[in-house]
Amino acid sequence: MSGIVYLVGGGPGDPRLLTLRGAEVLRTADVVVYDRLAPAALLDLAPARAELVDAGKAPGRASPSQDAINALMVSRAKAGRTVVRLKGGDPFVFGRGGEEALACARAAVACEVVPGVSAAIAGPASAGIPVTHRGLGTTFAVVTATASGGAGPDLRRVATAVDTLVVLMAGNRVDEVCEELVAAGRDPEEPAALVQWATTPAQRSVVSSVRDLPQVSKRHGLGPPAVLVVGRVVGLAHAAEWLAAPPLDRALSSS
Repeated sequence: MSGIVYLVGGGPGDPRLLTLRGAEVLRTADVVVYDRLAPAALLDLAPARAELVDAGKAPGRASPSQDAINALMVSRAKAGRTVVRLKGGDPFVFGRGGEEALACARAAVACEVVPGVSAAIAGPASAGIPVTHRGLGTTFAVVTATASGGAGPDLRRVATAVDTLVVLMAGNRVDEVCEELVAAGRDPEEPAALVQWATTPAQRSVVSSVRDLPQVSKRHGLGPPAVLVVGRVVGLAHAAEWLAAPPLDRALSSS
């Protein structure tokens, strides 16, 4: 009898942001295949008998290929086991969840997608930045700073097409991303923020201009994992300091 694969979004960092459905399926898992940025505390929800497989990808560390991960999930499910593929954020937002769902479909393995809270929304929100706000930003786009093969993406198509631009996995590419946005026509004086370790006790963020953000973030020692936000809505960050979130580092371009 074949088992099932659950593609579970673990949320942006705070384990309490896991959905009820995500917690429910984790408690039934025979196998948990987890990513590096999935909240580690969520593994405690799995039964003690569950097989835990670290499939996280990190710079300078050997990690399984996507094909190997797909094969592992499929083989365990075909052996009749309940497999939870635990990811950070949402599995279908730059999480390769689509590839894994297709691998299950091709192998005739049952698969359910359990959406998660994406850092694309929660990262800015945890720093007091709404990605939309009436009168300031009515459109937004989410892109990744790291495309297939580790190359940087072509940001020219979206640089000026939306009010708010959210760039995931931007911690190592702040310089390149900001330079490319300005070269593509984005206002270098527009507000921008970098939010590191969003929603966790380690969260830190800086606010500056697009032009000065690389220098400011380096001065404050921010790096990956981090979300970059560009747009007029970033200017609301300080006005929303009353939010119950980790303190915002007031690192303006003049500082």
